[in-house]
Amino acid sequence: MSLTTIAELRTALGVGTLYADATLQEVCDAADNVLLPFLWKNQVPTVAHSNVGTVGTLYFDEPIRDMFYVGQSVTISGSGTKFNGTKTITGVSEYSFNVTTSHTSDNPYHTIMPYGIAAAETYADYTAIPAIQEAALMISIDIWQSRQAPSSGGVTIDGYQPSPYRMGNTLLARVRGLLAPYLDPRSMVG
Repeated sequence: MSLTTIAELRTALGVGTLYADATLQEVCDAADNVLLPFLWKNQVPTVAHSNVGTVGTLYFDEPIRDMFYVGQSVTISGSGTKFNGTKTITGVSEYSFNVTTSHTSDNPYHTIMPYGIAAAETYADYTAIPAIQEAALMISIDIWQSRQAPSSGGVTIDGYQPSPYRMGNTLLARVRGLLAPYLDPRSMVG
């Protein structure tokens, strides 16, 4: 479910039934794609995997011992067809955990490009937090307005010249005050 509904976006834009639901849904989904990666979640990127028999090992660049535990159910994505899906952890070390896979042959350690994701249960429902919903709506409106009038961006301080692109690095900066309590510190590097 999107953080912003089609009805909310339609009302905020004042477009009535002028545009199809599918067109507005694309904008809502784009806002989610911009916003959700920056929110705190109980997940970590998988950087490599290996396999011995049906025991698969996923590797991480950060310590995971306190995040995952034996018997925990995790959802793995982007880590290869033999690993993807909901799996139960059978062993945990400092930088890896084991799961049962459908591999039939042994595979040595090899990297995953681009990184995959191992996600455990997340305890926050971001669709129910008003500040996040408002931020998603604001981003949706910016995306919509950029689609309709791409050169209607901001104005520079020194020359009052219009900016040709409003989808730049300030897109999230405009809503950071709403998002501050929910931002994942790992997403704010750089």
